[in-house]
Amino acid sequence: MATFLHRLGLGAHRHRLLVVAVWLLVLVGTGVSAATLAGKTISTFDIPGQESTTALTLIDERFGAGSGGAGAQVVLQAPGQEQITAPANAQRVAAIVAELGTLPGVASASNPLDPRAPTVSADQRAAYSSVTYTAPAPEITEAQREALLDVVAEARAQGFQAEVTGEATVPVTEVGGIGEVVGVVAALVVLGITYGSLVAAGMNLLTAVVGVGIGALGVTTLTGFVDLQSTTPILAIMLGLAVGIDYALFIFTRFRTELVAGRAVREAVAIAVGTAGSAVLTAGTTVVIALAGLSVAGIPFLTEMGLAAAATVVIAVLVALTLVPAVLSYVGFKALPRAANRALTHRSGRHVAAPATTERALFRRWGRTVTHHRWPSLLVAVVALGVVALPVFSMQTSLDQPPAPGSTQARATAILSDRFGPGVTGPLVVLVDGPGAVARAQAVSTEAAGLPGVALATPPQPNADQSAALVTVIPTTAPQSEETADLVRSLRARLAADPQTPTRAYVTGATAVSVDVTAKLADQLPVYLVLVVGLAFVLLVLVFRSILVPVVGVLGFLLTIGVSLGATTAVFQWGWLKDLVLSDTTGPLLSLAPIIVVGILFGLAMDYQVFLVSRMHEAHAHGADPRQAVVTGFRQAAPVVLAAAAIMFAVFAGFVPEGDATLKPIAFALAIGILADAVVVRMVAVPAALALLGRSAWWLPRWLRWLPTLDVEGAALERSVPSPREGQPDGEPAGSAPQSSPTRS
Repeated sequence: MATFLHRLGLGAHRHRLLVVAVWLLVLVGTGVSAATLAGKTISTFDIPGQESTTALTLIDERFGAGSGGAGAQVVLQAPGQEQITAPANAQRVAAIVAELGTLPGVASASNPLDPRAPTVSADQRAAYSSVTYTAPAPEITEAQREALLDVVAEARAQGFQAEVTGEATVPVTEVGGIGEVVGVVAALVVLGITYGSLVAAGMNLLTAVVGVGIGALGVTTLTGFVDLQSTTPILAIMLGLAVGIDYALFIFTRFRTELVAGRAVREAVAIAVGTAGSAVLTAGTTVVIALAGLSVAGIPFLTEMGLAAAATVVIAVLVALTLVPAVLSYVGFKALPRAANRALTHRSGRHVAAPATTERALFRRWGRTVTHHRWPSLLVAVVALGVVALPVFSMQTSLDQPPAPGSTQARATAILSDRFGPGVTGPLVVLVDGPGAVARAQAVSTEAAGLPGVALATPPQPNADQSAALVTVIPTTAPQSEETADLVRSLRARLAADPQTPTRAYVTGATAVSVDVTAKLADQLPVYLVLVVGLAFVLLVLVFRSILVPVVGVLGFLLTIGVSLGATTAVFQWGWLKDLVLSDTTGPLLSLAPIIVVGILFGLAMDYQVFLVSRMHEAHAHGADPRQAVVTGFRQAAPVVLAAAAIMFAVFAGFVPEGDATLKPIAFALAIGILADAVVVRMVAVPAALALLGRSAWWLPRWLRWLPTLDVEGAALERSVPSPREGQPDGEPAGSAPQSSPTRS
């Protein structure tokens, strides 16, 4: 692999103009396709084969396609101590409802004062109108939303406290924001400090932006052909930008090392791609497999998220292996900081390596301290991580997320909960389908009304040919509560226990869908975790030809996951320090969050493990004793790994302040996970554990020595490529470059 990538680096150097031009054409092409072919993202979640999803499909068939349109609840509360049913107020309510019914895109608006189906609070103070649109939520335009809000504003002008909630009022999550910009700027600052050169930092960031731009624009184009979740492009951008910057960083750093060692630009580019590029390809493959592995959950929208993010990572890897070396060919010695350039003497018009280079004393001392005090270092790291991870055992998940405080949705929810009970914001819908549906639905309504946890069960609403009927069940508890989930399961068990007629009853509605999706994800998370842990073990065995090194890596990854989800639970579910992340609400985490965080953090944690331990393995292979090999590899790789983690932390953290309620906890979990993994797990626990294991860390049983060797350190290149002081094949002295053009070999 290393020799192939070495040739690829040489090719990118020779044809650098063509490589750059091709990537720019791809970027422009995806931009044009995104602008002309993109569609709209969706914000609904369902799983084919689940009872709630099957029922929604049947409702569309039995009651018409419009029955599946988005809904909104317009809440009206009378001023002072007046009753909403007073003649003057009732007249105004009727006028408001009539206006709601004429809004663009609205199929119907119920009259809350209709005696046949009133929706008035017990104290007669408040009422709500159910507004149904002909289109699903993702197709509601901003103009239609504004028209609805205008009617609500007019109702306020008439003296009512008027608010509105429901899926039709929530705009689709958009990409971009000041937080993301801050994250990118922070990444640029870290790069500038790491490189000591604004040129190198800018080129690194530019190549990453090209890769993530192509990936994000490609995902945006796909929205014109398939239904993608609104968070899919954002996750692709977030992950693509982070790995794109990091992968370029590893190759840039190795390129600079080779220049300082005295190689010409051409050979420095090729060696960088052959060595650091091998690790980039291995790490990138790990991330891709982890993200594509989300498909094992059998949930289509989760599979789409994983594949979209994986495709963006593939592009980031290709950019790092082709565009980055092409750009380095143009940058040449300008990639070095001024101090390093001054260290290169200028003899006979050629650049020659300085006699010696300066070691990074801080990381050498860090490595020696951790490996010398290995037991205390390991115990302190594990205990600290374990304490932060404790809240994970109390983690709750749900698809229903509370609205932002102060919004009209939050005020509407508060009125509905106070006047009608918390369950009115998450009604359950029972579809009765088959012969005698109306009679069975009446029995269902009576039976449901008597169940514990049910506040109200409405009379049946049959379809035109009486072949199906709907019963609305209002729980006494909030949609996100575990009691409501228990009610869904209890209701299904009671309805399924009556086989006297061929008529089938289904429990559905947004709350039931949330219960089904949450349960499915909770069941699949352990399966997925076993899959990625097993994959990590096999990969690390192949890379390091060791058994105990993979064990250390996998245990470190499990600690990282615990810290990430534990801290997120404490902040977003318990409300600890929530003001620091500008979180307005507390409650269960989004059901998707744990499995997405596991998938992304797995790949990134294995990145750090490969980049850090490979240098330790390289030092050990060259004859260093076990402890010295750990210190040497740590000194060489730790600065780059720490810089890479700082960049990823900045990118992920940039999505926290301005992120929506869906994305904010995921971005926070990734940022905390990266911080814990890089600073504590890889910088303290792993070197301490490897120092404790000594020579046994690199032991491989005889019966496994047939396994193929993944040459991520580029050992094959040491045998095939001459050292800088041995001269170049073309006869030029090592490290030479024409004075007139120092960027060319």
